Amino acid sequence: MFFGFDDDQLAFRDAVHDLLDKQCPPETVRAAWDGDLDRGVWQSLDDMGVLSLLVPEDRGGLGLDERSMVLLLEETGRAGLPHPIVDTAAVALPLLPPEDGVGGGSALVVTDLAGRNVSCAADADRFLLHRGSELHLLEPDGVDLEPLETVDRARRASRVRWAPTAATLLTDDPGVKALAFDRGALGAAAQLVGLGQRMLDITVGYVTEREQFGQPVGAFQAVKHHLADALKELAFARPAVHRAAHSVAVGADTRARDVSMAKAMASDAARYVGRQALQCHGAIGYTVEADLHLYLKRAWALAVAWGDAAWHRARVGAALGI
Repeated sequence: MFFGFDDDQLAFRDAVHDLLDKQCPPETVRAAWDGDLDRGVWQSLDDMGVLSLLVPEDRGGLGLDERSMVLLLEETGRAGLPHPIVDTAAVALPLLPPEDGVGGGSALVVTDLAGRNVSCAADADRFLLHRGSELHLLEPDGVDLEPLETVDRARRASRVRWAPTAATLLTDDPGVKALAFDRGALGAAAQLVGLGQRMLDITVGYVTEREQFGQPVGAFQAVKHHLADALKELAFARPAVHRAAHSVAVGADTRARDVSMAKAMASDAARYVGRQALQCHGAIGYTVEADLHLYLKRAWALAVAWGDAAWHRARVGAALGI
């Protein structure tokens, strides 16, 4: 089975990469820590069709599938994009009915399927919330928010309080909710791979420039080993994420197992890369002045969102009957 990508998918990824390099530099992520969410990059992603990629063509979307989406979400992870693109593009918009106008335009939709701490809740235009097997769609005036202090302030997380009604019910189909969760977990896994790559790239740049005993730190064998091990972890996790994207796209019977494998491996890989990056940076890696912390703390947050590695390994074990 082939899990590669065609020229159009790779060109779309490259275009998103270039856009995020220009419009979502570390300064944009830092600004989000202070509550200043730049809607400009979000609008640009919408103009490119990224937000509506999974929305059917008859609703004004691109009508593509998760095999195209996974590459783009990896790029948003690499950039540390502080917007709820997984919640909006991968989870919410594909579920909304044709008559719902939020499917077109650059609305921010957030969800609590990732966990009780809802990122970007104060910025949201809609809320996709769950009770049991039900999914409900609410307006901002239908929820109460309790802002939270979290390790990654760029996520601007809140606890959401709300009450379900017949009018807010979107679906009570457990299969729909399960697919929404798997899309979200897949999206988080893709972003974790991107975050891991960004932390590795930052560290390679740092040890190339930083000198000790008259030579670059990166010339020392121990540093090379740290970085090689980090690259190995990413090299194993990335194909698992791509495999999961294929399974979700084609509705494979192994979808849940493959998504859980991807999320567990991506979570472990990103956390491992983060530890190696800190080790290679030394004390400066712990400071807020260093860009590393922006991506490191996002990785910590995403590693436990949409189910942590232990939860997903248990789901893989259950799927395998062990």
